[in-house]
Parts: sequence; structure tokens; C-alpha cells
Amino acid sequence: MDFKMIPAIPNLLSIITFAPLFGAAVIGVLRLMARKDDEAIIAKNAKWISLWTTLITLALSVVMIAGFNHSNPGYQFEEHYKWFGPLSYHMGVDGISILFVLLTAFLMPLCILASWDSIKDRVTEYMICFLMLETLVIGVFTSLDLFLFYIFFEGGLVPMFLIIGIWGGKDRIYASYKFFLYTLLGSVLMLAAMLYMVNIAGTADIPLLTKFAFAREVQPFLWFAFFASFAVKMPMWPVHTWLPDAHVQAPTAGSVMLAGILLKLGGYGFIRFNLPMFPYASEMFAPLVMGLSVIAIVVTSLIAFRQTDIKKLIAYSSVAHMGFVTMGIFAGNVIGVQGAVFQMISHGVISGALFLCVGVVYDRWHTREIAFYGGLTKLMPHYAFVFLLFTMANVGLPGTSGFIGEITTLVGSYKWGTWVAFVATSGVIFSAVYALTLFKRVMFGEVTNQDLKKYPDLSVREIIIFVPLIVGTIVLGIYPAFVFDITTASVDTVVATYQAVIGG
Repeated sequence: MDFKMIPAIPNLLSIITFAPLFGAAVIGVLRLMARKDDEAIIAKNAKWISLWTTLITLALSVVMIAGFNHSNPGYQFEEHYKWFGPLSYHMGVDGISILFVLLTAFLMPLCILASWDSIKDRVTEYMICFLMLETLVIGVFTSLDLFLFYIFFEGGLVPMFLIIGIWGGKDRIYASYKFFLYTLLGSVLMLAAMLYMVNIAGTADIPLLTKFAFAREVQPFLWFAFFASFAVKMPMWPVHTWLPDAHVQAPTAGSVMLAGILLKLGGYGFIRFNLPMFPYASEMFAPLVMGLSVIAIVVTSLIAFRQTDIKKLIAYSSVAHMGFVTMGIFAGNVIGVQGAVFQMISHGVISGALFLCVGVVYDRWHTREIAFYGGLTKLMPHYAFVFLLFTMANVGLPGTSGFIGEITTLVGSYKWGTWVAFVATSGVIFSAVYALTLFKRVMFGEVTNQDLKKYPDLSVREIIIFVPLIVGTIVLGIYPAFVFDITTASVDTVVATYQAVIGG
């Protein structure tokens, strides 16, 4: 089928962005109109409406990818309407942001399916929160106006705060407030910087701001303001402490969205703002970022090895993998930034799958303690295969997407400084140690806990969830050109803008 023959859909980006919000509104209306004795029916309808809404959003995202011109480094599918003063409703995607839109649309139906049986209280409100979260996250990647970006960027805090605080574990209130306050405080500085930028440049348009030459003496302050927000969002060491708590307390689907999508907002922000808009400051602070990145890779890998909670171990693993992302971005060369984008896409698939793997056993035995398990290979062979595949991908086994992301960021960082690549490579070894140790303790040995014999292997619903994640991990590992072909033109432009200023 020739996708280029598909007729253009007017305002496609707005439809993709706000379709989930429309689905949430439909669920909300049905909820208000329902009687109390219809609660079970409304909950069932909410699940199906959410699933179909997210599948339609995914289908539209695939149509957008099919109609995307890979060779065009600029923004496509643009929508631009003036509001007032320098503000406007400006939407568009380039080769970098379009893949994050697709990743969000890809993971969301899996989150809905993962919550199908495990969420039993306030189901309609839960589905509304997830659909609102999808709209707000996609809006971050499609916004081309500074304040529109900020609205979506900060708005995503609210549904995730509710998801953790209402449907989380026993310490959910503490974790939700810690998540909210950490990420919000970092963004206050970014808002102040935005106001200054609009005042100086006379526009809030992101493409125009990218071309605007901010004074060299001002750039460090603007760079740090944005860095403070994005570093917490990723999260970078040492402002990462909110993440393990949030992951442990969040429901399974909440952890998938946290690791798969929300952590990528920081890396996307670095590529969209810090590197091209403040090149002098990016070069100045690159050694700092590199130092923090390698510390994150090594230290959090060692911390992960000592964890007794499976979810917390994977959470620390995410911090380490985001260290590769920041390392690749601030290497400031094409292969480093390409690798960072690929690593974010790959990590979104792999980490999302790992948290879904944890959700499978948690739904059965309601514990994430590693010591509780053992010998699951004998009882759940299909589950053991899935867990092994994603464990190997997380380690960076050749043939999986994890390998491509790590090797490209390491090559990019090697060009920046050999010491960075050397220390970061030791982190790869540490990740293999904690990941394989986890797999051994959970999957091998004798079945000493008789409670483990009570439940069957993967259900049909769970298999349906894992199949697309398995395909995505292997396809990207074997054919990474799917990502690189789309991102090359846009990444080349970002890096050329940066290097033209610093003389690279």
C-alpha cells in the first residue's frame, strides 16, 4: 500500500493531540448521566471507550508517520493561529518529536489493557486521568509556542499526581507529593526564563527563538533555568530521588507512562531548547553534564544491585539509562544526539515492558519483593521467556534496540572525551550484573514458596500486551534505520546550529 496516496487530514496534529481528551469527556458525560446501580456498566464502557480512543490515536499517528517527509528538516503538519500579543496556537512536528508522539500513542493502549483487571475502584476516573495524560504529553511534543509548551509540560503533572496518589500503594500520598513538588519547583525557573526570552525576542514562537541569538553573557542563566526543569524531569543524578518512590507506589500502567514517556520530556527539552538556543552555555556546561551523567550511570547501577524491590531496581536502572541520553545530547555531535533520541525511544519500549513484567507477578501475588520469588521458569515458562528478552534488551544485548542506543551514545561521547566513554562503558557491565542477578533470583532455583503454584502462566490479554513490545524491541535492534531515517535531517539541523556558533 502506498501511504503517500492517503489524503491529507486537515488539522491532523490537533486531532491526534485532543482525541484522548474527547474520549475522556465522553466517559465523563456518561459517568454524570449514570445511576449509582449502573456503576459496573459505566466502568466497563469506560474501559472500552479508552481502549478504542487510544487505538484511534495510534492509527492516526501511524498515518502521520506515513505521510512524513524524511528529508525535510523543518516542521511539518503545522497549524498556526494567532492568539494575542506574541502568543499563538502553533503546532508542528519534526523528525525528532514525531517519534515521541508515536511512542506515546503506542504505549497508551497497552497501559489501558494492563489496567483492565487490576484496577477495580473508581475505574472511570482512572481512565479519564490516563486519557488526559495522553493529550498533555502529546501536546508537549507537538507544541511550537513557548507558553503552549509550558502549559502541556506542567499540565501533565496533574493526572500523574492523581494516578499515583489515588491508585498507588500504601505510601502513595508521600510519593505523589514528592513527585509533584520536585518537578514543579524545577519548572518555576524555566517559566521565568521564558518570560525573559519573549520580552527580549518579541516572540514565543519556538522556531523563531531557535534562530534568535541570545547574548552570550545571558545564556548561562537561561540554560540553567531550563536545565533545572528538564534535569528533574529525566531525572538526572542527584535530583532523581523522587523517581524510585513514584515508581514503587504507582500502579503498573502509571510506571509504564513514567518510565516510557514522562522521563523523555527532559531529554526532548534539552534537544529542543538547551542545545540549539543556548549553544555557548551548552558548551560551557557540557563537562558538568558529562560528569553527572557518568555518575548516574555508575552510581545508580550499583544502587540498583542492592535493591530488594523489583520495581525499585528497574527505576534505578532507568536513571542509569537516562545518563546515556544526557551524555549523548551534550556530546554535541550528530551520532551522539542521534543515539540519545534512539536511546529514549528504545528505553520507552524496554522499560515499559519491564514494568509490565513486574505488573504480571504483582497482580498475582501482590508483592514486588525479590526474595518472595524463585523458580518461576518452571511454573511460568512463557513469562520467563518474555522477562529474559527484555532483561537482555535492557542490558544492551546485540540484536535488541538497547544495544543500538547505548553504542551510539558511547561513540558520540567518545568523540567528546575518551574518559566519559570509558567510565560509562563500565556502567554497561554493572547493568548486566544487577539485571542478570535479578533474573537468576526470580526465575531459577527451586520453588520454595508454595503460593507461587496457585496461578497460571501468561493470559491471552497479557500475551497481546507483550507481543507488540517484543516486535518493537527486536525490529529496532535489527533495523535501527527506521528511527535514524526519520531523525537524521532534524538532528543534523540541531547539531549544525549548535556547532556553527561554537565553531565545532
